[in-house]
Amino acid sequence: MSVRKRTWNNHDGSHGEAWVVTYTDRGGARRSKNFERKKDAENFEDAVGVDVRAGLHVPDSQSVILAEAGKLWLDSCEAAGLERATLVDYRRHLELHIVPLIGAVKLSQLTAPAVRAFADALRKGGTSPAMVRKLRVSLSAILTDALERGLVAQNIIKGMRKQRRGNEADRHKGKLKVGVDIPTPDEVRGIIAHLKGHWRPLLLTAIFTGLRASELRGLRWDDVDLKRGEIHVRQRADRYRVIGRPKSESAERSVPLPPMVVNVLREHRLACPKGEQNLVFPNDAGNVCDHASIIKRGLIPLMMKAGIVDADGEAKYTGLHAMRHFYASWCINRRVDGGLELPIKVVQARLGHASIQMTADTYGHLFPRGDDGAELAAAEKAFLG
Repeated sequence: MSVRKRTWNNHDGSHGEAWVVTYTDRGGARRSKNFERKKDAENFEDAVGVDVRAGLHVPDSQSVILAEAGKLWLDSCEAAGLERATLVDYRRHLELHIVPLIGAVKLSQLTAPAVRAFADALRKGGTSPAMVRKLRVSLSAILTDALERGLVAQNIIKGMRKQRRGNEADRHKGKLKVGVDIPTPDEVRGIIAHLKGHWRPLLLTAIFTGLRASELRGLRWDDVDLKRGEIHVRQRADRYRVIGRPKSESAERSVPLPPMVVNVLREHRLACPKGEQNLVFPNDAGNVCDHASIIKRGLIPLMMKAGIVDADGEAKYTGLHAMRHFYASWCINRRVDGGLELPIKVVQARLGHASIQMTADTYGHLFPRGDDGAELAAAEKAFLG
């Protein structure tokens, strides 16, 4: 590896000069790169020397821009059979956010500062913190796919995550709060008091099982064991009403039912619209119920009737995931199985989280140091007055 000055004469009689770095890459090929300033050439020499020795260098000539890598990643996702809703989200991440801001950057030139600048630009443009995190995940997935294709030598984002793992401020900033993200026990009592008619079975099941909206919409009577008081999650319905497997292997699980929910479901089964898919919560035609319909016609009007509103008089919780959060907090603050605190591993299993770390990161701060809650059936009675 060397740095040398190169001079030449131009056609107009002027002189040109550049500083040239020559080196041998990890494949044994001779490479060179020109710089206007000696300092820049020397900095490149130092950096590329380290990368070549570590096997982390990919020449610019062999690299592709991020937009091209993103298209290859989407092709991989489609070939892997990811569901339609996921592919649509990934395509939006790429086309609406990643490509407009950093799509022209070559993978070999993507640095940690560039990634931080990308995230800062998103925030300044009004992108929510949750979406910024999702876009970082998608960007990392693009780099991982490119790494497997030999288009880049490392995933710079994974290294950044390790460095930021100890940042307590970032971890605590997004904590779920009772009364803000999670309905309080009093609010749930108010919800139950106003639950009537068509939406009562669905929303009671959501409150006391913590099933995801897609799992509720895809639930079959074949997977509801009213004698044993259990629901078996074996399928889900995506936003396009397509039935498929749960989102992960751990999402296939059994969830216990409180007696009240068993009784409500037993009554609901007699009046439930019948369809070929034998769904527990179908629409009037017996098919998969639209998610937006549940929110707009069921949950939000219920919140308004119960007086659970924000400072602007709007429904305080506008998604079924709030009920899932409540179920998690309820499980955490109950004593079951011989008077022992419900272990976090059991909470993980009931929620269908892929890892115990996911449960701990999301709900760990809610675990009590000395809760004297009651057993499951007794706890249910507290919500009935």
